[in-house]
Amino acid sequence: MNMKKSVALYIVLALAAIMGLTSCHKDISDENAKVEFSTSQVTFDTVFTTIGSATKNFRIYNPYNFDIKVDIDLARGSQSQFSINVDGQSGCSFDDVEIPAKDSIFVHVKVNVNPNDQNTPFLITDSVICRHGTSVQDVDLLAYGQNANFIVADAGSGSLRYKIIAHEHETVHWTNEKPYVIYGGFAAVDSLGTLIIDPGTKIYFHHGAGLWIYRYGNIQAIGTPDAPIEFRGDQLSSWFSTDYAQWDRIWVNEGIRDNLFEYVEITNAFIGLQAESLSEALPGKTIVRNSIIHNTYNSGILGRGCRLTMENCQVSNNGACGLQLQIGEYDLKHLTVANYFSQSVRKNPAVYVSNTYNDGVYDYIGNTDFYMVNSIVYGLMEDEVGLYETNAQGVSQSAVFEKCLVKGISALPNYVDCIRNQDPLFTATTAQDYKLQSGSPAIDAGKLGLGITIDLQGEPRDALPDIGAYEFR
Repeated sequence: MNMKKSVALYIVLALAAIMGLTSCHKDISDENAKVEFSTSQVTFDTVFTTIGSATKNFRIYNPYNFDIKVDIDLARGSQSQFSINVDGQSGCSFDDVEIPAKDSIFVHVKVNVNPNDQNTPFLITDSVICRHGTSVQDVDLLAYGQNANFIVADAGSGSLRYKIIAHEHETVHWTNEKPYVIYGGFAAVDSLGTLIIDPGTKIYFHHGAGLWIYRYGNIQAIGTPDAPIEFRGDQLSSWFSTDYAQWDRIWVNEGIRDNLFEYVEITNAFIGLQAESLSEALPGKTIVRNSIIHNTYNSGILGRGCRLTMENCQVSNNGACGLQLQIGEYDLKHLTVANYFSQSVRKNPAVYVSNTYNDGVYDYIGNTDFYMVNSIVYGLMEDEVGLYETNAQGVSQSAVFEKCLVKGISALPNYVDCIRNQDPLFTATTAQDYKLQSGSPAIDAGKLGLGITIDLQGEPRDALPDIGAYEFR
């Protein structure tokens, strides 16, 4: 009798132990177990010149002492330009793929590219998603689409990854034969390096990418009225035209030589152009002439501790300021700063000038010398001009608007012979056509003798120049 009770108790305890082990095994394998990959990204870095395909593979490892089952899918499914093969089976979705304990399986990835199809993006991306219980992991897929010069970041970390395109004492020449596509970070010109960009060259940036002219480096981006240089995002579909943060920015640090942007268009960036001194004031200026900076999520031009000259430029449709200029020397002639941004509520004026700023870590103060002449500052806000001056000892700010057409409710002493709060009569603000209509108060109202004989379109200015970037005709 006692023997039977002991046997029964033993069986109950054994069953309980087995159930406990089974429960524990289920929890680990079905809910928390993560597989391992042989790589985090599969890159097809072949630039096809004719229709072609390429195949690569990666492995999925099961590091555990028990078998597991995973679901494997292409994120874009049947719409993807990639295809996958798992254990000899082709498709875009696979359920309950078994990976034995301490073993692995291969996933073969194929991409098909027609580099001459204008509907093919420059960069083809997707991902292979692997699901196991509550765990969701992925491997990124990247392939080059249209025929172009691809620049992929290979140094740095976090948000500041870069690829050096011009080393010290090296001059690099970008021509208009093929577009340039920047991916994964910044294309960087190192100290004492030089980048020359020909007229008609197109530079495309993937999400988060940008162009960085490091301190003592130099850029000469000189287009023509008929062949401007384009800086824009790599999403070519018109659907993305209102995506105002497709890429990061052009970032120019201090230098000994002038950095020049002439007849360029910068569009759909987080910030269009950021001219910023990292540590010291140097004689080199950033010069922007006959150019358009528009459709930015943040400011069009951000100047910090720099020397900036602008002539005949349109800065428009910016989510923050058109011009955000903080500490430095700013000489601005014949600009049209028009901000009718409507994607969100804008809280910043079209033009903001200050002799202090905070970069998120430190507060900076310094002298600011700002002069704007023959320019239009207009938009949807009641006051499109904002001036802020710190009362810190030893620093000053001079901000003068002369012969400008300005929308502003503040009666500032900084306005010299300006037209205030009169509609400039732009041709079509919704189409971002900021040429002047007949009857505009800006016509023939500019200051004489500035030495600027043409307008943004390369057309001659008459004896009585108009205010703004465009001469009425």
